[in-house]
Amino acid sequence: MQQILQQAQAMQQQLMSAQQELADAEVTGTAGGGLVSAVVTGGGELRSLTIDPKVVDPDDVETLADLVVAAVRDANAKAQGLAAQKMGPLAGGLGGLGLPGF
Repeated sequence: MQQILQQAQAMQQQLMSAQQELADAEVTGTAGGGLVSAVVTGGGELRSLTIDPKVVDPDDVETLADLVVAAVRDANAKAQGLAAQKMGPLAGGLGGLGLPGF
């Protein structure tokens, strides 16, 4: 039983470390061949949005809005991929402890 508790504590430390790494990590998504880019954290928080002036057309605001949405979606997809990469091995390890719900 002591060994299981030690394994659980080690896994908890690894999980906390991975969560912090994700919170600190930033990924960039782009759209329109790089005309619009969005930076999000590994947790999905939007940090910045960059729009190339060439894409700003007052007569075509819809295209700009679509590019912004696409860039944010791309960044969020990358953040989710990073989360799966960081957290996946830890989630798999919890099942090996015989803990209910994992």
